[in-house]
Amino acid sequence: MKVALFSSAILLGAATSFLSTTSQAADYQIDTEGAHAFIQFRVNHLGYSWLYGRFNQFEGSFHYDANDLSSAHIALTIDTNSIDSNHQERDQHLRSADFLNVEAHPQAHFRSQQIKATENGRLAVHGELTLNGITKAVVIDAEKMGEGTDPWGGYRAGFAGTTKFALKDFGINYDLGPAATHVYLDLTVEGIRQ
Repeated sequence: MKVALFSSAILLGAATSFLSTTSQAADYQIDTEGAHAFIQFRVNHLGYSWLYGRFNQFEGSFHYDANDLSSAHIALTIDTNSIDSNHQERDQHLRSADFLNVEAHPQAHFRSQQIKATENGRLAVHGELTLNGITKAVVIDAEKMGEGTDPWGGYRAGFAGTTKFALKDFGINYDLGPAATHVYLDLTVEGIRQ
């Protein structure tokens, strides 16, 4: 159950969205203060149900240009100690060396390297996830939610994405049973144009 981030996650949008919108190239700060961004995860529990959790503290930014997808990028930093599965004892175990090892690795990171339009009109966000001191390539399947002015005179853009990875890829070898070898991440980011 660990996961981090991470993912979190992210710059996306349908290819048609990128091409048809009139937005300008801009940098965005992810709105975590207003609680308009989420990094959530789920892990299968014994093959009977899903265990859900989230990371309550993270920060990040992204660059988005509707006319130049090659320039788009995103960066996230996650406080691994902020893991929250709605169960205090379990969260303490998830912070231990069996899982996130937050004492040695208090942060997880995601940095995109390339964002490409896919045939189904979505985005493939290729990047590197660093978790538990290990960096691996991951791909986030993303979509653009929308963009426009907000009620306070600002301009926002929002994206959502999903990915999954094997726990063992990040050095997490605690046996959770054969149904719980992978973590699924759901990421939603709403950015405020700077």
